[in-house]
Amino acid sequence: MKNNIGNRIIILGCPGSGKSTLSKQLHKITGLPLYHLDNIWWKKDRSHISRDDFDSKLLSIMKNDRWVIDGDYSRTYEIRFIHCDTVIFLDYNVDICIKGIKERLSTERSDIPWIEDRLDKDLIEKVNNYHKNNRVMIYNLIEKYKDKQILTFSSRNETDEWISNL
Repeated sequence: MKNNIGNRIIILGCPGSGKSTLSKQLHKITGLPLYHLDNIWWKKDRSHISRDDFDSKLLSIMKNDRWVIDGDYSRTYEIRFIHCDTVIFLDYNVDICIKGIKERLSTERSDIPWIEDRLDKDLIEKVNNYHKNNRVMIYNLIEKYKDKQILTFSSRNETDEWISNL
């Protein structure tokens, strides 16, 4: 798969799965411009821009020939599937994602405009409901867009092995 990763990559997965970490690794390896949806949606004060502004910025990015976009934002799954050539889905279990969220507490990150200093109960609830809600939508889109290169990983080791072989 080396040199055949694509030029328009979306990375999907439950919060805490490591989408941003993987996107940074891909950016470093491929040189593709990197966009974190959390940095587009959220402001430093934890408020957010309007949906219309977000959609406009996302569409503007996707008009480019080369990019990596990480973030889940289920409302935008299908438009991103339409514009991408490669889908990477981090299909990890809940425990892995909860651990990922806990490990990033009090850490400065480039993918979100603030430092998370406590567990957010709404985020934990989203993780706990991810498999019955978002995961189903993603697999339906994978089935619908069979022309896309689809990479699904079910463990961090599997993802790490793949990225080390790029």
